[in-house]
Amino acid sequence: METPKLFLAPKVLIFSAFVILASASAWAQSNGASGISAQARAIHDSAIVIDTHADTPQRFLDENFDIGSTDPKDIGHISLDKARAGNLGAEFFSIWVDPETNQGHFAQHTLDLIDSVYEQAARHPDQMMMAFSVADIERAHKQKKLAALMGIEGGHSVENDIHLLRDFYRLGVRYMTLSWSNTNEWADSSGDIDDPKIQHHNGLTDFGKQVVLEMNRLGMIVDISHVADKTFWDTIATTRAPVIASHSSARALSNHPRNMTDDMLRAVAKNGGVVDVNFYSGFVDEDYRKASEPIGKQAAKDVKDYLEKQKADGKAVTYIEVDRIEREWAAKIPRPPLKSLIDHIDHIAKVAGVEHVGLGSDFDGVAGATPQGIDSAADLPKITQALLDRGYTTRDIHKILGGNVLRVFREVGRVSREMQAPKVSSNK
Repeated sequence: METPKLFLAPKVLIFSAFVILASASAWAQSNGASGISAQARAIHDSAIVIDTHADTPQRFLDENFDIGSTDPKDIGHISLDKARAGNLGAEFFSIWVDPETNQGHFAQHTLDLIDSVYEQAARHPDQMMMAFSVADIERAHKQKKLAALMGIEGGHSVENDIHLLRDFYRLGVRYMTLSWSNTNEWADSSGDIDDPKIQHHNGLTDFGKQVVLEMNRLGMIVDISHVADKTFWDTIATTRAPVIASHSSARALSNHPRNMTDDMLRAVAKNGGVVDVNFYSGFVDEDYRKASEPIGKQAAKDVKDYLEKQKADGKAVTYIEVDRIEREWAAKIPRPPLKSLIDHIDHIAKVAGVEHVGLGSDFDGVAGATPQGIDSAADLPKITQALLDRGYTTRDIHKILGGNVLRVFREVGRVSREMQAPKVSSNK
């Protein structure tokens, strides 16, 4: 779930409904396989493909969306059919609580979103299963089911209570993004780091460092997407386990604070972690980012006016209406080429190493604001084709598609077991 600086709205700038509807129609006709060679298809289908960030739970709750939908007019990125067409094996569903519209009940809304994922899995047990470990992901793969995992997007969900962090882990949450676009009481965010009205902490507070270590102990992956630069470095200095950036791209190519500098990429590599590339056009294409800035101001005003009107009328904020407003403004910006996304994967692989890059689409959190050709999970094979065209080997493509995330997940589990192991007494 993105809120670039050009936006005040709960969701990011996204592309026109017309283009997305046309894309959905194209997907229905081609099943996402257009332009994929037999070699690329074989490589892709033999991988465990893992995406570390999708905001579909917002749709589960706000739209009563059924992931089993086969509606050809569905403009969403994720459905069971689309996942199957793209050989998506495991999805980390984002548990994102809008801090503006959920004041006073962050944890409650977090629970509602968690429940929504479980409900989808229960509704489709033949095609989808809850997963909490590498073994679960591999089991789902063998059974040809989508492995559903969960990651909390924003440390405000724990309400400054370490007990809630443990409870969320027990409920199946396997990563937490330390901050969202809002600075919380213990971690600075890149989203408001330049806002003088916000009280900042110069990175992580002592409690924030305690949260990181408790996540290590539990076996919950530490996610550093969205955090301010100083928070990133404090986290790297504190953590005992590899970290991920669940949905971030390279700042050298698109100069947005949500993206990671080359020094950060190298630090994640040294830490043993993974940077999962965000597909949002504003994070992967500099021209798109620049073009979106002036348009974003008016879009933000329109969304803010809507939010204030709903509040004044005592009505709830609807995802659908915010989405509609943003689409109208985003229609003014053309989508960048797929090459822009592949350039980020390529750059991170070269700077950090091919063992330290993966996929973190932000599907259903940016709606249509993805590069040309990437209209849903059904289009993931196009990434494999593009990597193959650039000379990547089957082994390295498999690492990028999911192998690197599996490695981090295993190592986080190993560190957790080590930290939880009973201390052997040396008394004689």
